[in-house]
Amino acid sequence: MAAIAVHKFAQCITCHAWSPDLSMVAFCPNSNEVHIYKLLQDKWEKVHVLQKHDQIVSGIDWSARSNRIVTASHDRNSYVWNLEGSEWVPTLVILRLNRAALCVQWSPKENKFAVGSGAKTVCVCYYEQENNWWVSKLIRKRHDSSVTGVAWHPNNIFLATTSTDGKCRVFSTFIKGVDTKDSRTGPTSDSKFGEQIVQLDLSFSWAFGVKWSPSGNTLAYVGHNSMIYFVDDVGPSPLAQNVAFRDLPLRDVLFVSERMAIGVGFDCSPMVFAADDRGIWSFIRFLGERKVTSSGSTYGSQFSEAFGKLYGGQTKHGVSHDAVEPSRSRGGIHENCINCILPLRRPDISTIARFSTSGLDGKVVIWDLENQADLSDYL
Repeated sequence: MAAIAVHKFAQCITCHAWSPDLSMVAFCPNSNEVHIYKLLQDKWEKVHVLQKHDQIVSGIDWSARSNRIVTASHDRNSYVWNLEGSEWVPTLVILRLNRAALCVQWSPKENKFAVGSGAKTVCVCYYEQENNWWVSKLIRKRHDSSVTGVAWHPNNIFLATTSTDGKCRVFSTFIKGVDTKDSRTGPTSDSKFGEQIVQLDLSFSWAFGVKWSPSGNTLAYVGHNSMIYFVDDVGPSPLAQNVAFRDLPLRDVLFVSERMAIGVGFDCSPMVFAADDRGIWSFIRFLGERKVTSSGSTYGSQFSEAFGKLYGGQTKHGVSHDAVEPSRSRGGIHENCINCILPLRRPDISTIARFSTSGLDGKVVIWDLENQADLSDYL
C-alpha cells in the first residue's frame, strides 16, 4: 500500500498546504477559516485559526523560503499571512476582482503570486514596500470563463492557466522592477506582461489542475472529459499528447519526476501516468492496487474501443497518443473526490518520493512511492 498516513481533520477539506519543514499543515474545512495543525508528540493538534475571509477559502499556498501563507477566497479577497511572534498577521492584497478568487500559487522566487478568478482574469501580485501591501497586475480579456488553475514555470516568468472554457494558456508575467532581465530566456525572452505565449485547444470540456514538470519542459493539465493532456516544447509549435481513460474525471495533477505524473479526482484514488523511452505517455495503474493493464492502446471492450476512436487521431498541435483503460470499482482510502495534491519534498531535491492529497471526505493522506517496484524506473 502506497499510503503511509491517513489523517481525518474535518468533515470536508477544500484545499491544504504544508509548512516548509512539513511539521505543520494548513487547510480550509469548507468554511471561511484556515486551520493550522502541528505534529506534537505523534499527534496533530490545532495551533492556529486564520480568520479574515467572509466566504469559503478556495486556495492556500505556503511559501517554502519566506514562510508566508497566501489565501484566496470566494469573497473576492486574498491575504498574505506573516508569522509575527506567535500570531499570523494578514497583509492586504489589492486584487480588484468582482467575482470569486478560485486558486492561488506562489512563484518559484516567491516575489510574486498568481490568483485565478471567476472574473475571467488572472491577478499577478507583488509587494509594495512603501505602502505595506500587495498590488496586482491583471491579465484581462484572454479567458472566456473562470480560471480554475494557475502554475508557475521554474523560470518565474511564464504562468500557465486552465479555464472552464476548455483551454490551457501560457502567459508572460514579466514585471519591471520585480523581475530581472536575466530570468527571461528563449525565443519569447522579449515578451511583455500579459502577452500570451501559447493557447492549447485540446479539451472540449472544463480544464483543471495545470502543472509544469520539474525542468519546465513538459506541461500537463486535465479535462472534465476523463482525459489528461501532456504538452512538450511549449511555444509556437507545441507537441501534445492525450491520454483517455474510462474512469471518472481528474481534478488535479502533479509531476513527481520528468517521466511520471500523478492525477487525482473523482475516482477517489491517485492515478499514475508515465512516459516510456520514446516519450509516449500512458496510464500505468491506480495507487494501492495491482497493475490492471499493460500500458499502451489496449481496449477492454467494444465500448472502450469506440471511446478510444472518438478521442483518437491527430491534434492540431502535434502528435496524439490515446490510451483507454478498463473500468474498475471506485473507492479506497479516500471516500470522496480528491481535489488537491501537493509534493512533500525539500526544495533542493528535484524528484518527489512522497506527496499528500486532500479531499471532500475531510482526509489528508500521505503517499510514498519509494517501495513501489514497478514505478521505480520512472522516478
